[in-house]
Amino acid sequence: MKRVCFLLKVKRDRLEEYRERHAAVWPEMQAALRDTGWRNYSLFVRDDGLLVGYLETDDFEAALAGMERTEVNARWQAEMAPFFEGLDGRPDEGMRPLTEVFHLD
Repeated sequence: MKRVCFLLKVKRDRLEEYRERHAAVWPEMQAALRDTGWRNYSLFVRDDGLLVGYLETDDFEAALAGMERTEVNARWQAEMAPFFEGLDGRPDEGMRPLTEVFHLD
């Protein structure tokens, strides 16, 4: 099991709507994430827009590739892209894992 953490930046003027959208993630999007190996997936956001994502998966590259092959992910990424700062593409393409330096079991 690999633990993956990443950072993105949500535009401050879009934070409230971003939170609202994630309070009602489409059931088919949730199913696709589960089906492609995303487990224990959480998003955290600060008031300045810093977004921290965390998930566990057997293979992060395979999990990303699996989602890329789904139609629901294409729709979700297209709708979410305008919420983010500093991306050259879809939000899921901007997810760069951080290096884990400590873990307490």
